[in-house]
Amino acid sequence: MKVIKRDGRVVDFDREKISVAIEKANKEVTAKERANKQDIKDIIKYIEELDKKRILVEDIQDVIEEQLMDKKKFKLAKKYMIYRYNRALVRKKNTTDESILGLIKNHTSLGIEDNKNQDAVLASAQRDYIAGEVSKDLTKRILLPEKIVKAHEEGILYFHDMEYFLQPIFNSCLINIGDMLDNGTVINGKLIDSPKSFRVACTIVTQIIATVASTQYGGQAVDISNLGKYLRKSYEKFKKELEDNFLGKIPTDVLEEILNQKVKEELSSGVQTIQYQINTLMTTNGHCPLVSLFLYLKNDDPYIKENAMIIEEILKQRYDGLRDENGEYINPEFPKLIYVLDENNSLKGGEYDYLTKLALKCAKKTLVPSFISAKKMRENYSGNVFSPMGCSNFLSPWKDENGEYKFEGRFNQGIVSINLPQIAITSEGDENRFFELLEERLELCYEALMCRHYALLGTVSDTSPIHWKHGAIAHLKTGEKIDKYLKDGYSTISLGYVGIYEATKYMKGVSNTDPEGKEFALKIVKTLKEAVERWKKTTGIGFCLYGGTNEIVCKSFAKIDKEKFGTIQDITDKESYTSSYHVNKNEDIELQKKLLFEGEFQKLSLGGGVSQVSASSIKNDDEAEDLVRFIYNNVQCLEYIG
Repeated sequence: MKVIKRDGRVVDFDREKISVAIEKANKEVTAKERANKQDIKDIIKYIEELDKKRILVEDIQDVIEEQLMDKKKFKLAKKYMIYRYNRALVRKKNTTDESILGLIKNHTSLGIEDNKNQDAVLASAQRDYIAGEVSKDLTKRILLPEKIVKAHEEGILYFHDMEYFLQPIFNSCLINIGDMLDNGTVINGKLIDSPKSFRVACTIVTQIIATVASTQYGGQAVDISNLGKYLRKSYEKFKKELEDNFLGKIPTDVLEEILNQKVKEELSSGVQTIQYQINTLMTTNGHCPLVSLFLYLKNDDPYIKENAMIIEEILKQRYDGLRDENGEYINPEFPKLIYVLDENNSLKGGEYDYLTKLALKCAKKTLVPSFISAKKMRENYSGNVFSPMGCSNFLSPWKDENGEYKFEGRFNQGIVSINLPQIAITSEGDENRFFELLEERLELCYEALMCRHYALLGTVSDTSPIHWKHGAIAHLKTGEKIDKYLKDGYSTISLGYVGIYEATKYMKGVSNTDPEGKEFALKIVKTLKEAVERWKKTTGIGFCLYGGTNEIVCKSFAKIDKEKFGTIQDITDKESYTSSYHVNKNEDIELQKKLLFEGEFQKLSLGGGVSQVSASSIKNDDEAEDLVRFIYNNVQCLEYIG
């Protein structure tokens, strides 16, 4: 039997600890009131015969109290309660020493949590981990209701990013970079005017990205189409300089050639600045910014030619990669690239098809960019095409006071995920019981999500000036509260889910891709969607369903359930559950069939979702181009994986 400690650690059941605790309480009462050796053995035996794979330490203590009362040892039970209370007071003084000292001495094997991308040996990363340990400790003991903490530790739900919950910061955002560039911004108390050239604009963008990353914990995205006008400014600046100095002195065609060369150099240098800055700037979280660049050519964009040039240069430089400390070329993890397929570049004779071919070449080598279908996004999001806030976390459509859709300058308050396979196992295959339990646990998820919302209410703009005062999200005054941006659907707050495949397999005995399994799987996701819509209507808060839960959560749930229920074939006999609605990775299914299947679930999970394709499964350029055309017509979001 495994025991879950208050700090989340899992240890073996130790009967001696129970004996020691009761004997300490024995010393506080008269001989008549004491529990004898047989009483203690009986209590230990009772606990062991509960036959649990996994039990919370608090539950063990509850059982001890109940058993002492049953044995009429009332005074002893009272002393044990006092002993337990005093131990709780000791824990409240400091519960993080072990984990922090283990981290500093590199004795702790810490999993990389949620949005982190850190080397735990680095001093800068350790500083963030230490802060995270303190935050998790205070969150579990003081900030969250006990039942939410207990649900997290039992694997009923996963309260994402607990290590940042102590601070009034949020998850992810879509930076309003156009406003910040056009109207200027402030960074570290210094006024930054609107740039006059492309290279300076690129520098400012990376400084904004780094500052934003330091005061939130999740991903961010920047729409690169906002840079096109600044490349044109550089062109016009160079043209004026050349004409002022050389017009009439050298042939016009030579002048034009020199001008184009200077623009190419400016373009290359600016994009290189973005790539190098993002990969060398260290945020206060101890890692480079978790940022995505949104590569979208809008037909009505007056700077579409310049933006096509920028996208081409970004793809070329990403294909080439960066050199590591040994001088070897590597593929940096960030920035992520999100490439949008539309009528002008979906390999149907469009003007910018050459960019899509370059994107495919890049994806084959580096696994980026990811692809978004503008056609499917318009179908799913009221005619809009916009960037995810990172890789797969999407906003819901929202209109401003003028009735205009707005996406840039919005954000996500946080995520809580629900463990679906555990519900299936607990229901013992009874479908009615499954959905009863699902509704009960959804209410727990709702309470946990509201904890996230309430934690942000009352936050003042000074907490993160780059977000709230200087344009990344808003232009609030000093000391003004951010509350209006937490309500009326302006920001989202996400319910994630794990293990549709495993839940379906346990309940129906077939995969979620089987017709019977698919019907059940859709019923689950529709229930989840109905829940978030109900919460949204009741509260006015932007609840949404997120179908992209990360690997850390999938592994955590699988580990807990294996310890709790033992090994169940094709359910708990694996290291990780299947993410959200995805097809199980071991299932032999034709790629297009897989993508069509997952596409039906993407439409229900509008808070985010992405399908995946193995780069090695695409054998040649023709197959890759056929896949692009298929994505455009059928799949909202797809990424290459190794």
